[in-house]
Amino acid sequence: MLHAEPEGNACAAELHEALYYLQHRGQDACGISTCATGGRIFQCKGNGLASKVFRDGARVQDLPGYMGECAFGHVNLKAEDNAGLGHLRYPTAGTSANAEAQPFFVNSPYGISAAHNGNLINAAELRDFLDREAHRHINTESDSELLLNVFASELNTTGKARINCDDIFAALGRMYERLEGGFACTAMLAGFGIIGFRDSYGIRPLVLGSRLASSGQGRDYMLSSESVALQQLGYLKSNIQDIKPGQAVIIQKGAEPVFASVQPQKRYCPDIFEFCYFARPDSVIDAMSVHQSRENMGYKLAHRIAKVLSPSQLEEIDVVMPIPDTSNTTAPCVAARLNKPYRQGFVKNRYVFRTFIMGGQKARQKGVRRKMNAMEQQFVGKNVLLVDDSIVRGTTSREIVLMAKEAGAKKVFFASAAPRIRHPHIYGIDLSSPSELIAHKRTVDEIATHIGAEKVIFQELDDLIDACRQAAPSDHTARETQDFEVGVFNGQYVTPVPDGYFVHLERVRGETKKIKMIENARGAVANGSADPEEIMMATNGAEVKDDGSVVASGPLDAGNMPVVNGNHSHLPNGKRKRTLEEHEKPKRTMDISMHNQDDFEVED
Repeated sequence: MLHAEPEGNACAAELHEALYYLQHRGQDACGISTCATGGRIFQCKGNGLASKVFRDGARVQDLPGYMGECAFGHVNLKAEDNAGLGHLRYPTAGTSANAEAQPFFVNSPYGISAAHNGNLINAAELRDFLDREAHRHINTESDSELLLNVFASELNTTGKARINCDDIFAALGRMYERLEGGFACTAMLAGFGIIGFRDSYGIRPLVLGSRLASSGQGRDYMLSSESVALQQLGYLKSNIQDIKPGQAVIIQKGAEPVFASVQPQKRYCPDIFEFCYFARPDSVIDAMSVHQSRENMGYKLAHRIAKVLSPSQLEEIDVVMPIPDTSNTTAPCVAARLNKPYRQGFVKNRYVFRTFIMGGQKARQKGVRRKMNAMEQQFVGKNVLLVDDSIVRGTTSREIVLMAKEAGAKKVFFASAAPRIRHPHIYGIDLSSPSELIAHKRTVDEIATHIGAEKVIFQELDDLIDACRQAAPSDHTARETQDFEVGVFNGQYVTPVPDGYFVHLERVRGETKKIKMIENARGAVANGSADPEEIMMATNGAEVKDDGSVVASGPLDAGNMPVVNGNHSHLPNGKRKRTLEEHEKPKRTMDISMHNQDDFEVED
């Protein structure tokens, strides 16, 4: 975001507000960076929701947002500039450490703060380049830090004390040649301006909006993953545009945005899962209305249901119900097309703790019931058709079917607005390991049996693609020609995928999961609810298999005990000596960027 004029910390305040509009895009961590007088970067970031990290806005006042008198390129940015970045983290690669909250910052060259949405699939290669050739130190496991440092390295090759837009575009072009994956990024150069750029396949979304400044002098600019944040902050729809694949934009104080294609567009394939699940329904992505796409999914799904179910099965359906919230748009269209009553049968608790990776099946099932409650009067004696946006692990679906039957439903049919998810998502929406995906190596009938439904119906991929295409305006070319990234459904990814990447991905996921599972196992032992597997894990630690699964480590016997100075290092009760990497990691870590605002204040 770049404001044309100062209003205290108005930039930080608006970025903070925007984080709430986009909170659905990441609940793991968040942060804001602003540029103050003299080009000094200030930031506040940490793990948790925006309300927690910024203490319901109390910490925003500590983020000054004036780009000071710092000469760069062809302009001098005066003290009236007001600029900053905001980010919400949805964990993909790496860990959930506080140090990996964004934006990231590097002081050389020129002072750069950056935020990244997506995932780089050649992270190992980039890390090697930064170590051996660029000689830049990487302090976290985040691929976002890699991206920032690759950009910084390429920008540093100019050797200039002052740079211009051409230098930045050239550096981005060289960076694009090194990156593989999906990314949409914003960056802020101290005292210079803000930058936005998008991968050459257009996988991750990025939009730019402009509005007249409050004084009527100059214009404000803002980049965002979704149009809803811009519109809520007063940016008119007519002044919002998509950043195209391979395109970058630079915005400086008092100047019009400068656009350049830093890499030729390879394909135009937005991630279709944005429309199925991730994006807010009131957003428009690449000219396609998310709300309209989900309505279209409902009509297409109804046609599929009528084709799959027998006439007698269709006849016995009494009511259609959504699984809140995403399918609230889709389910009414299914009901209307099937000429069936539509009812809300589940109430969602919006204030419950998140049910991300839990240590066991019982914990996940309990998490579903915390989030959702079935209204008995809507189910008693009825045959119900439940509609959900997708089925990933099946844990939620299975528990919901059970809840419906416990509430009195006679039969439960289950329909998914998305096709079967059989492959991992590799561009920034971390779903599950292939072995955890319910549709991986299971037939539709086996899935129905697993979740306890009479029948499960999945959307066809061609119908899903057409539903999204038809969400574009009637005169838009997207209605006929728009492609999408659909690798989660058919395994055919838009970008080249390095050999061994999926094995590496499972190991990374497994290592992250292992830490959480060991902590959960120790907690279960402490409160007396541990099962034998958890006791073994708490005692001996855990191991990650090649498929990413985590299992308890077995005790070592005398025959395979490590030998130290010729003697077996026996441990009492058959306990296994934990390796260095298994020792408990710090609970709280932070990056070493300067001006981090009170990351470790004592909480009340």
